[in-house]
Amino acid sequence: MNPEIPLCVDLDGTVLNSDLLLESAFSQLKRQPLAMLQWPRWWAVGKARLKAELAALAELDVETLPYNADFLDFLREQRARGRPLVLVTAAHRSLAEPVAAHLGLFDRVIATDGQCNLAGARKAETLVGLYGERGFDYAGNAAVDAAVWRRARRAIAVNASAKVVALARASSEVERVFTARESRPKLWLKAARLHQWLKNVLIFVPLLAAHAWNDADKIILCLVAFLSFGLCASSVYLLNDLLDLSADRRHPRKCRRPFAAGALPILHGAISAPILLLAAFALSVWVNPKFSACLGVYYLLTLGYSFRLKQILLLDAIVLAGLYTLRIIAGALAAHLVLSFWLLAFSMFLFLSLALVKRYAELDTLAQQGELEARGRNYQVGDLAILQSLGGSAGYLAVLVLALYINSPDVQHLYRQPLVIGFLCPLLLYWISRVWLLAHRGLMPDDPVIFALTDSVSRRLVLIGAVILWGAL
Repeated sequence: MNPEIPLCVDLDGTVLNSDLLLESAFSQLKRQPLAMLQWPRWWAVGKARLKAELAALAELDVETLPYNADFLDFLREQRARGRPLVLVTAAHRSLAEPVAAHLGLFDRVIATDGQCNLAGARKAETLVGLYGERGFDYAGNAAVDAAVWRRARRAIAVNASAKVVALARASSEVERVFTARESRPKLWLKAARLHQWLKNVLIFVPLLAAHAWNDADKIILCLVAFLSFGLCASSVYLLNDLLDLSADRRHPRKCRRPFAAGALPILHGAISAPILLLAAFALSVWVNPKFSACLGVYYLLTLGYSFRLKQILLLDAIVLAGLYTLRIIAGALAAHLVLSFWLLAFSMFLFLSLALVKRYAELDTLAQQGELEARGRNYQVGDLAILQSLGGSAGYLAVLVLALYINSPDVQHLYRQPLVIGFLCPLLLYWISRVWLLAHRGLMPDDPVIFALTDSVSRRLVLIGAVILWGAL
């Protein structure tokens, strides 16, 4: 290796396990959703203009970006040997220069400006003009980099597919290949939050409450509704992760999410989200129009939550409780069952309590880290006591609704021994109290609903509750 031959290095997908154009697009979309209406006009002027406009409004934390650790080690080794390193990227200069300054590895930065999109053939011509034909080595990751490799002395393929590696070998002498990221099914299941589909069992609650568990047609409709809600929820989770990249990377646990960690390409997530949404609504149409409308309300409400509502103090918890209750409403609409006021009131209070547990657990984690407030949430660590009070009260109100329901005329035609249901009240009081006590001890995960579905004590209490209901029939 000649140390005087500069090593020119791409940024997106090479130094970074991400794409700064997409990062800046979702950053802008998060802060100014209506700005996306300008994207086609900027693109029509040229991709360089689009990148400049997106970069101008983007807020990227260069310290938390997902860097390619193995490749950076290689670059540090090359720099220690005295080799000139040049960051040459199609990303906009205003984004590339802070990254270069943070890494402290590069002697020079060549990047896209407001006039010229430095990609493919233009990048090749620029490098040949500076260093001459075959006067530089180049590290890249995409098929468009073949135009540069053909003019370079040697090629380095980073995070490249087998097809791109073959292009590199056909274009130049390949010095080294860094293994590509694998889009393993396990990562996609994690990104789509398949475990969160457990929440959609609430769709079956109206079916059980109406004692219609032996109606095959209604069961099939609820099963399809369950799948539809799951696909819609996964679509929202993907979009939410793409919008929250920067915030997730600063979180002790969320930083391991596939898109935030750079384990999955942002582009793949941006494509998958609308596909899942279309599949969800296609299934909802098969169920019935009212269920489709309910799914539409759920999606719009979750979008509103992702963009703005989760930043509004306490309203975020009420919206979360409403989203859980919407699942119950959806189940009733899917199975053509009459909604019970008692069930809806019980659901709102219970899930409001659990939503407040979620916020409490997040704030408690921040308090243990010495933080004073939750970024983007409008909560402060000093709110822990009042959240505990509000959440406990909401949970006990759910028990009160259950007690009033037992003594209402509505329960008489469903149960022969309605007073037996009263044993559910102390059971629920114990469970709610235990949930809040665990949260106070810092033993509650971020999502208490998933905790409720996976906790062994909670499962035993559900079994006891089922026995009580069976005794009341």
